[in-house]
Amino acid sequence: MANPFWSADHGTATWFHERLTPLLVSILRVFTEFGSGEWIGIILFALTLIFVWKRWWPSLVTLIVAVPGGMLLNEWVKVLVHRHRPFVDGPFVDWSGYSFASGHTIGATLLYGQLLLFVLPALKARRWRLLCIFSAISLILLVGFSRIALGAHFLTDVLAAIFFGALWLICCLVAGKSIGKHHRSLPDPLPISSDLVPVVAEQPIESLHVPRAN
Repeated sequence: MANPFWSADHGTATWFHERLTPLLVSILRVFTEFGSGEWIGIILFALTLIFVWKRWWPSLVTLIVAVPGGMLLNEWVKVLVHRHRPFVDGPFVDWSGYSFASGHTIGATLLYGQLLLFVLPALKARRWRLLCIFSAISLILLVGFSRIALGAHFLTDVLAAIFFGALWLICCLVAGKSIGKHHRSLPDPLPISSDLVPVVAEQPIESLHVPRAN
């Protein structure tokens, strides 16, 4: 199947590739680390410890399904699409693996998007909500931009990763609310009624007839 965005993909990749310098590469690599597997692993480990300590089990399950689960699905997409990277080697790049969709970008989308979903309900002030939204979006875009500029991914790889990541977060959010609503709708256990207690338990011990042994 032909790529309808071939011109934009290759034009953007070539433009950045021709302008890479050691200084620019160093700056871009800092940005790209915010979506690296190592950084995401550190954040997930810290959050897991906090959630276990606080016994926030639903939040822990949501975090695991949303972030590592979404990144795993993206790896399957990479294998299925089998798209090669813009540049396999060069003076500043040496990439392996497949290109579609960007793993760093979807990792950043899932991590910072899920953190945003955790934090927003607790924020009442509008300025803090806007600041968190702006920060999450900025980090995601910086990671995506760095992957394009470094020649690791095409433009559509990054856009697809953001779209897939946002879609997966929405699915996890809807599923989580549905499960929570289902549990809240379950009837409470029936209380033990005093009518169910044997009458013999209410009789005084003296009134009980105990046969004597012969």
